Amino acid sequence: MRPTRRTWLRHILFLLITFVTATIAGTIEPFGRLPIFPELVDGTAPDSFLVLLYLPEYYGNLVAKALILLATDPPTLFASLSFSVPLLIILTAHEAGHYVACRIYRVHATLPYFIPTPPLIGPAGTFGAFIRILAPMPSRKAVFDIGVAGPIAGFVALIPVSVIALLTVTEPTPEVAESLRAQLYFADPLYMQGMAWLLGVNLSHSITNGFYFATWMGLLVTALNLIPAGQLDGGHANYAIFGPLVHKWTGVAAFVLMSTFALAGYWFFNSPSGFLIAVLLGVMLRVGHPRPLTTEPLDMKRKLVAILTLLIFVVCFAPFPIRLAY
Repeated sequence: MRPTRRTWLRHILFLLITFVTATIAGTIEPFGRLPIFPELVDGTAPDSFLVLLYLPEYYGNLVAKALILLATDPPTLFASLSFSVPLLIILTAHEAGHYVACRIYRVHATLPYFIPTPPLIGPAGTFGAFIRILAPMPSRKAVFDIGVAGPIAGFVALIPVSVIALLTVTEPTPEVAESLRAQLYFADPLYMQGMAWLLGVNLSHSITNGFYFATWMGLLVTALNLIPAGQLDGGHANYAIFGPLVHKWTGVAAFVLMSTFALAGYWFFNSPSGFLIAVLLGVMLRVGHPRPLTTEPLDMKRKLVAILTLLIFVVCFAPFPIRLAY
């Protein structure tokens, strides 16, 4: 079924709202320079009770400051757009890969739904995007092709963004380098480390920018989607290659492994971010995978593509993506 004009308008509206929330998020820490707690600059921590008591007012003032900066300070606007625009390009490419593959197999699916979130609640101003598949999968080939098309397209889209990011990083002054030690530390996956080495960039002694954070988020989204569990993209590929039994127990193993990473990340790096991934996989274990109409095995070409997607997962995955630098 072709999308109607009303459907297009609804999805474009969600995209525009996500663009606004992601741009605001690109202004606020950790992606931007607007501090969440200005009181920390002079070493005085805010009273936690007062922060909770006045949280709605404080949050509203923070977003208002971000909007004023975006409207009045061109460097801030450019820095925020250098985060939100590449991020949405990566997410759009990912979902377009799924959607085009659905159209090729004549599987009815919705246009991509972008999920806007208030900045800080969804750290990047969005929880990503998704399409809803509204018809049965005709074959295991269709399950595989539709599943891997998204992460492969998103990975290709983030490559030029990563090159721009690495070519535009700057060297920090001693004062800035000292202040960065008290901030969040974003662990670089193997892909970013390899690209930095090829381009001769030392990321450990550089100030990152919006393009870097957009690439980092794109790598994280790609890695999460390629975990071979549930109805994640990697789960679709796993099901298409090995069948339902292996798919089920691989999902259990992935949940146990990611739960272990979550506990280790909290213990060693004081970062609770891994628990969100573990909860996501726990939910995925409760959702069954739909069976395709036919179950013929995959050909050698698709098995080679499966190896490629596994390599993409390895270079995108960071076991402890967010750490506290102090």
